[in-house]
Amino acid sequence: MKKYRIKINGMTCTGCEQHIDAALTSIGAKDIETSFQRGESVFELPNDVYVESVRQAIKQAKYQPEAIEEISLQDLKNFELDNKDDYDLLIIGSGGAAFSAAIKSIGYGAKVGMIEREIVGGTCVNNGCVPSKTLLRAGEINHFAKGNPFIGLQTSAGEVDLASLVDQKDELVTELRNQKYIDLIDEYGIDLIKGEAKFVDENTVEVNGEKLSAKRFLIATGASPSIPTISGLEVVDYLTSTTLLDLKKVPKRLTVIGSGYIGLELGQLFHNLGSEVTLLQRSEHLLKEYDPEISEAVERVLIEQGINLIKEVTYERVEQVGEIIKVNITVDGKKKVVETEHLLLATGRKPNTDSLNLSAAGVEVGKRNEILINDYARTSNEKIYAAGDVTLGPQFVYVAAYEGGVVADNAIGGLNKKLDLSVIPAVTFINPSIATVGLTEEQAKDQGYEVKTSVLSLDAVPRALVNRETTGVFKMVADAKTLKVLGVHVVSENAGDVIYAATLAVKFGLTVDDLKDSLAPYLTMAEGLRLAALTFDKDVSKLSCCAG
Repeated sequence: MKKYRIKINGMTCTGCEQHIDAALTSIGAKDIETSFQRGESVFELPNDVYVESVRQAIKQAKYQPEAIEEISLQDLKNFELDNKDDYDLLIIGSGGAAFSAAIKSIGYGAKVGMIEREIVGGTCVNNGCVPSKTLLRAGEINHFAKGNPFIGLQTSAGEVDLASLVDQKDELVTELRNQKYIDLIDEYGIDLIKGEAKFVDENTVEVNGEKLSAKRFLIATGASPSIPTISGLEVVDYLTSTTLLDLKKVPKRLTVIGSGYIGLELGQLFHNLGSEVTLLQRSEHLLKEYDPEISEAVERVLIEQGINLIKEVTYERVEQVGEIIKVNITVDGKKKVVETEHLLLATGRKPNTDSLNLSAAGVEVGKRNEILINDYARTSNEKIYAAGDVTLGPQFVYVAAYEGGVVADNAIGGLNKKLDLSVIPAVTFINPSIATVGLTEEQAKDQGYEVKTSVLSLDAVPRALVNRETTGVFKMVADAKTLKVLGVHVVSENAGDVIYAATLAVKFGLTVDDLKDSLAPYLTMAEGLRLAALTFDKDVSKLSCCAG
């Protein structure tokens, strides 16, 4: 018996490997190891079987044989060393990026391990998107029950039983965690390893005292709430976005430090449930990275709803006196004390990298300890990839899942695919919601565009009029020369549903005229996109319904 390696074109999956194995077995080959990922098969062949018969067998199986070579003893040792790893892909973390990468990698035929130190499923399903959005919906219903804009409707709301709401939320979280994560582990054949991973070297991690090796690694450990540096905070019973959602009683007063998407969503949620809510922010402008029309519309919403917003805050110290927390601040040169029963910290998120011992693996991190990746999601160690919030890129679960899929294509599929994060829709789930995609007016100008914009007040959108909820805005940013749509920004009910159409417009280079010439269903909020397009050169208030 002699050992051979043959290169084969045309294999795309594990089924292809089985076809090659069967073809080689039919001519007497033994100890066959076929890999569609490497595009080769290694096998032993009896001395009385001609090598040319190998080519013929592969051709009959409808594949294309290439170079064939006899493997020497040294080559055989190298081959065995190359295949000694425990896993083809070993993933640290178990959220959206991790499962996306795992499922696609298994489709390529890879052996996949997944390490998780806490609860399977990551932030989104456990303490992020799913629990917050179901409670936000409950808050909206309570808000409209307390007061609605329609004459003749008598609605009312009693005291909120938050404990029951939280129990119902937890049931939903458990159900989705099982359906979308835990149940898939056995279904796809993923090896789940419970424990904390720590790199020993560039090829090995240690978990629970056991060393595990892999050809490729994916770090998808996510992020967690970042705690600001404010004097006295270390001895105060503050809340984060995780712990707030487990309160069993609606607080009389809730003060939120930070007014980004997390602070806005959770602040409005508890306002709608009955708390007196105060939002504190350092900057002069709310949502300062957004277009000013968006910021101004959201600020009007907060004021109309009765949420307290204090801007340009300097934090002096925080102290706790019994059950009352006192936030000492300076505003416009004047000292002020905000008293509250509960204090929520919503000042961003930090990557979960502290315990990974990344230096041992040669993985470089940024100023905030985020993992640095290139256009292919690869770290400074070519064997190690990273995806999702741990890179501090756009922190959305759908971005994490997309990045995880690209990692699988590159690390296992060998496709050398670039990440494309040029067009990402973003939604803040307050009511009315905020949705945005593409460039702001300022960003477009910074990129050298001559810009033309349209701004459409929500009171010009028929759906908003019949809803009797007209605080909001549509803004469209276009290239003045070509009228190509560069960005769309919306504050309205169901803005998150509207923005997908705008995403397609930006991604595929549609123009303002394309939107004008498209039919928009009447009395939908999505019609605002067409009306915003018409607003570039017409006063839509002078048009009849649906007229262009």
